[in-house]
Parts: sequence; structure tokens; C-alpha cells
Amino acid sequence: MGLNAMDKDRIIEMAWEDRTPFDAIESQFGLTEKDVIKLMRNEMKPTSFRLWRARVQGRKTKHSARTSSDKFRFKSKAQKAITLNKISKR
Repeated sequence: MGLNAMDKDRIIEMAWEDRTPFDAIESQFGLTEKDVIKLMRNEMKPTSFRLWRARVQGRKTKHSARTSSDKFRFKSKAQKAITLNKISKR
């Protein structure tokens, strides 16, 4: 994995977020769920890693296939569009 420090920090941040599925990390950075787990294990303290694993294991929102449709979720019209981690300036 040829990731720089900023990419690693962003992946860790995304992995901790409840509503960011592993598929989003894969499409943005090319890392599978297994790769993210390896990265988290290498970059975090053992206790932090165990807490994270317990938190995301089996969580529906971390796996797109298990997540229900987003069409009923509220989204503000004022929210800016985000494309590949860069805020659109429209």
C-alpha cells in the first residue's frame, strides 16, 4: 500500500465514522475491508484497534449490502456535494 500520511489519516477517520461504508473507502482509496483492517491494526494501539473492531463488526452501516435504501434519509438541500473527498464549490 503506497499511502501517504494524509491518506492513512483520512482512511482511519472514515473507518471510525459510523455511516461510512467500507465500499466508500474501497472506491476512494482502492482498499478492501480486509486491507482497512490491516491498516487499522498497524496504525492503532492494540486497545484502540480492539475497540474499533468490536464497534464495526456486524454493523449494518459499515456494509453497503446490509444498509437499507437511503431514499428515506433526510439530506439538507444546503449540504454541499462531496466528490472523492473534495468539496464541490458550486
